[in-house]
Amino acid sequence: MICETVEEFAATLPAFGGIAGLDLGTVTIGVAMSDLMRGVATPVLTIKRKKFGVDAAALLKLLDERKAQAIVLGLPRNMDGSEGPRAQATRAFARNLARLTDLPITYWDERLSTVAAERAMIEADMSRKRRAELVDHVAAGFILQGMLDRLGHLKG
Repeated sequence: MICETVEEFAATLPAFGGIAGLDLGTVTIGVAMSDLMRGVATPVLTIKRKKFGVDAAALLKLLDERKAQAIVLGLPRNMDGSEGPRAQATRAFARNLARLTDLPITYWDERLSTVAAERAMIEADMSRKRRAELVDHVAAGFILQGMLDRLGHLKG
């Protein structure tokens, strides 16, 4: 099931359980997971993309192992808020994934998440090579943390 709004997504969630955050790229999928209380997003790993069936199987296996309750996909909007080809590809990925899982899926505006991830890693004095290895799942962590913070505000 794909939820278009945060409120709709929040209504589908059980009281506890981790949420997965995904940074969907053309070459990789960055994955982050929240804690059970949904306070903190932690970057987990990056999946090298092959084709949808293989990618989805690897992703769903990981989400099952980690007992994810829902999925947040970073939606790459243009800086003016419009949606281009990458956002359309992300929505198509979500539609295809929704056919394979009952987990609720929603989107989070990922503008500048990769930039924020890069800055954080530069501030941590990581080498360029190490940043390249980690940027996708660190960006997934920024995407997921944004959603977790929003969900926290809905409760309060």
